[in-house]
Amino acid sequence: MTKYVGAIDQGTTSSRFIVFDKTGNIVSAAQKEHRQIYPKPGWVEHDAVEILNNTNEVIGASLARAGLSASNLAAVGITNQRETTVLWDKTTGQPLYNALVWQDTRVDQYVAEFSKDGGQDRFRAKTGLPLASYFSGLKLRWLLENVPGARQKAEAGEALFGTIDSWLTWNLTGGTHGGVHITDVTNASRTQLMNLASCDWDEDMLKVYGIPRACLPNIMPSSSIYGEIHTPVLRGAKLAGILGDQQAALVGQTCFAPGEAKNTYGTGCFMLMNTGTEPVQSKAGLLTTLAYQFDGEKPHYALEGAIAITGALVQWLRDNLKLFDVAPQIEPLAKSVEDNGDVYIVPAFSGLYAPYWKESARGVIAGLTRFATRAHLARAALEATAYQTRDVVEAMESDSGIKLTSLKVDGGMVANELLMQFQADILNVPVIRPKVTETTALGAAYAAGLATGYWHNTEDLRANWQIDKSWTPALAAEKRDHHYKSWKKAVQRAFDWVD
Repeated sequence: MTKYVGAIDQGTTSSRFIVFDKTGNIVSAAQKEHRQIYPKPGWVEHDAVEILNNTNEVIGASLARAGLSASNLAAVGITNQRETTVLWDKTTGQPLYNALVWQDTRVDQYVAEFSKDGGQDRFRAKTGLPLASYFSGLKLRWLLENVPGARQKAEAGEALFGTIDSWLTWNLTGGTHGGVHITDVTNASRTQLMNLASCDWDEDMLKVYGIPRACLPNIMPSSSIYGEIHTPVLRGAKLAGILGDQQAALVGQTCFAPGEAKNTYGTGCFMLMNTGTEPVQSKAGLLTTLAYQFDGEKPHYALEGAIAITGALVQWLRDNLKLFDVAPQIEPLAKSVEDNGDVYIVPAFSGLYAPYWKESARGVIAGLTRFATRAHLARAALEATAYQTRDVVEAMESDSGIKLTSLKVDGGMVANELLMQFQADILNVPVIRPKVTETTALGAAYAAGLATGYWHNTEDLRANWQIDKSWTPALAAEKRDHHYKSWKKAVQRAFDWVD
């Protein structure tokens, strides 16, 4: 019987199940979107039960399309939107509140409160992260303080906390009937509750944030056999890999050597550089995070530049401003003008992430004249993604001392060739797109397949990686400098909008 590996890819806007063969090619896939819930400005929520139901639905659909069953799968891996926080009742299996999404900014007041004593980098040495609304620990604190009865249940171990990987794993492995309550090192490193050096929950952080240890999952390697799946469609399959989505893309792009980097273009944009088995503390506004840990091996670390809004800006132009009907129409619209008409969009809808970390920044459109058209806005939106990536690359080069020579790219936006060319132009390095662009799901599949012996080692994975297309810089140096200088001016205008 031919064996494959399945990957659950639970993202910010949709859930997917993709089946891969031994060469890392896609055999079958299914996808379903879930609702984005906005109760107040700056608040973003998901219905965790809807996500679970959608996940089970796409697993069934993907297997049915290829005529496969659970017995055809050597292993299943999970990759997930990171930092999104769920608290659920251990007895009923029901969430106590909607999931708080990574983009949610309701914990801004906590950030300000904790920053008063020791500044924004107060916990950076221990956790690798600045104080920001982005991470899960403060979201969990909000749930414990604002949901009636939540703290009492959490302290008694009757309420369980998890990021989406933990929520899915617990439900897949039995739920209220003995579900496994775990997370992996990559997701744990995004809570601001894990100690980078020990890869365990940090007692001091739990004390400062007021988090009871009884509600926290066990931290496991990213590639390990965690247990058997009990749901009808996947019954008997081994769950053997968990990686936060950006770390999964790093593994999917086979960036296993220090200095190798990838950039994922999705709702947000996330660039990770492998720094090896020692964490590198950032002085330039980047995050120090876990890259992956394979069973029986030391953990590998990464520097990360997280950008909140990239693909989401395209959605905003489509849904809020009605500039076009479907997202792919942005490329021909942007191509219909020679350049951006000196228009710049800084999409600080929920503050600015790396390398600025300005919670109080908000979005601006700068450089408008009567000459500007919707085509210039479309082009400025695509270029905003490339400029933000350059901000992160410069910070990464400064921290690591390693000069970027090329950039491996993946994610939904890499189909946009205008963006890819401008990315090469503004970085002045080649941009390389692999044959399989679903690197997030592929990374989760790789982690699961390594744990079960489907792939023997990382060299097997490297052998699968192939170039689809590359773009080389073609912009004159003076134009590059002019654009980037103007971008920096526009970013300054976005700062400190919220008092």
